[in-house]
Amino acid sequence: MNSFPVNMYFYAEKFKLMIMLNHIIPLYKKLFILLLISGILLLNLPLSYSQQAGKIDFQELDNYIEESMKNWEIPGMAIAIVKDNKIIFAKGYGVRNIETGEPVDTNTLFGIASNTKAMTSAALAMLVNKGELSWDDKVQDYLPWFQLYNPYVSAEMTIRDLLCHRSGLKTFSGDLLWYGSTHSRNDVIRRARYLKPTFGFRAGYGYSNIMFLTAGQLIEAITGTTWDDFIKSQILDPLGMNNTNTTIRDFGDNKNIVMGHVKVDSSQVPIPWVNWDNIAPAGSVNSNVSEMSKWIILQLNRGTLNGQVFFSSKEATEMWTVQNPFKVSETSSKLWPSKHFSGYGLGWSLYDYHARKVVSHGGGLDGQISRVALVPEENFGLVILTNSINSLPSYLTYGILDRYFGVEEKDWSAWGLERAQSSEERKKEHKIKEEENHIKNTSPSLDLEKFAGTYGGKIYGDARVRLEQGQLIVHFIPTPDFIGELTHWQYNTFKIKLINTPGLPSGKVQFLLNENGKVSEMKINIPNPDFDFTELKFLKKD
Repeated sequence: MNSFPVNMYFYAEKFKLMIMLNHIIPLYKKLFILLLISGILLLNLPLSYSQQAGKIDFQELDNYIEESMKNWEIPGMAIAIVKDNKIIFAKGYGVRNIETGEPVDTNTLFGIASNTKAMTSAALAMLVNKGELSWDDKVQDYLPWFQLYNPYVSAEMTIRDLLCHRSGLKTFSGDLLWYGSTHSRNDVIRRARYLKPTFGFRAGYGYSNIMFLTAGQLIEAITGTTWDDFIKSQILDPLGMNNTNTTIRDFGDNKNIVMGHVKVDSSQVPIPWVNWDNIAPAGSVNSNVSEMSKWIILQLNRGTLNGQVFFSSKEATEMWTVQNPFKVSETSSKLWPSKHFSGYGLGWSLYDYHARKVVSHGGGLDGQISRVALVPEENFGLVILTNSINSLPSYLTYGILDRYFGVEEKDWSAWGLERAQSSEERKKEHKIKEEENHIKNTSPSLDLEKFAGTYGGKIYGDARVRLEQGQLIVHFIPTPDFIGELTHWQYNTFKIKLINTPGLPSGKVQFLLNENGKVSEMKINIPNPDFDFTELKFLKKD
């Protein structure tokens, strides 16, 4: 219970008493009472966070992590906690690959995915320090061919805009352009001009990997050095992050690498790595908790480490300042009463938690989830890497912060798991309703071979539908691993399952006919939180 109102009432009554005695007590006695009351005030003030903080029971935390991993069915995880430039806790848990059983340790490589974005922002901060660019420079000053959905937006888009997700595009818009595709980095950016906005320029938040890709390409345009080489030579090598890399092509002989996992029929199944080279500045870095700790220490030192200035404190502040604010909803306020602001900086998410500013980011790739969190005022940070699709890193972050801040601990893992399970139940209910609405005993309007052909549009490119051994198969030309088997559902709608991509659910393909009764378009919808198939246009070309 919050005692603040009770204490204020108590103090008010004390002051009333002093005023009442004002005319009957000599001055020295009044001073004595004032000092007494002041002492009461001081004695009743809560301890500061710095007095309470730093008393994590690491054995208890270790047990909690083990239990949480088991409950969430996570094959492997690694975690490191940093305080005052030192690693105060680091450990690997579980296995790299559920089928082979090799243990995870603190040097095991995971994909950090979107935690790469902070490195891209830091790289640009280095160029700002050198006077080679400004955060508010126009993108077209360096990439004249850059275009989006509107000439004004294209001309006015700044580097700052790229790094805080306010382009007007919705979250993950265009991600199918790069995921597993043969499109080059520049080709992905060029095709983004055909994406439609969801809200006005600088009028909302839409998490955009493609805008961070564009930011990374600016580095090459300005320095003549690729983003990959710049990150390696200017950040990774100086920090001694020797096993960290920007591409899975650099794994080499290193066998201490996890496999991502997805659930198939209630069991965790390892899946292969997907090459993210064509979106690298937004998410291709692979690292371990030992080396990510070095990156965290650099961040907490605001860009200077061991006398070497990577980027200035001024630019650190700029990256940690809200550029695109989020609304703290009524629901959020109830769940996190101590949270009063939230927003996105330059490559970092920002919010307050128990009177401390938290600089954080998550990352997700095929079968892997990560989280980095910094508390600059406490010189405290952490990194959590996992090899399955789960939300535990976010909830565990709150649990660790609660322990460090010395506040009442909530079982965030159990609470988050209950929410995740409720979400899964809703999905099951949706599937049941979908089946109930299924119109059975219908047939396609045309013979199956009439649906075969090439379909395509400006955004993505072509997909080819073939009739193979009596079954329609969709081959997504720019993404060779996207091969979908079509099974008739109802009328001219078919179910689709991408056979090489177990992480994506099944969906629907609907063929539209023109006034002449011929197939004119193929609409694809594979509902998932990461890729929007519905924004791609597939008009029949032959």
